Amino acid sequence: MRDINSLNRVMLIGHLGQKPEIRYLPQTERPVAKFTLATNERFFNPTTNETNDRTEWHRIVAWGKLAEFCEKYLDRGRQIYVEGKLKTRNWQDKEGNKRYTTEITAQTIVLLGKREVTVEEQEVESPPDSFPAEESSLPSGGEGEGDDEIPF
Repeated sequence: MRDINSLNRVMLIGHLGQKPEIRYLPQTERPVAKFTLATNERFFNPTTNETNDRTEWHRIVAWGKLAEFCEKYLDRGRQIYVEGKLKTRNWQDKEGNKRYTTEITAQTIVLLGKREVTVEEQEVESPPDSFPAEESSLPSGGEGEGDDEIPF
């Protein structure tokens, strides 16, 4: 039974730890991208008058066209906004131990921050500001709209 009073949504703004690693599933050739995202928290200790920073690392997984977007436009250090849902999976390691990991399955990624443009990149098409997880999440266009029009 599905609980309609549940919500599994994660929203993060952070910097990529490395360029996304992309692979393709063997039977379907569906792309999957994995990368880590760092979020920072700053807090003040009034007894010592010191400011401390804490970094939290998040594992992000993107599928399909969103994975291809990640491969093309995301680099180490790039600031992005990620929206998705938490997913915990388990497996057995080589020694037979049960292992767990919690990841964020990305549904939307938005490029943030300044982009340094090189001379070579000026001739290349600029990346879109954001990319939804699947094309099916975009509203369908009405009659009479051309293929080159934005569907929303």
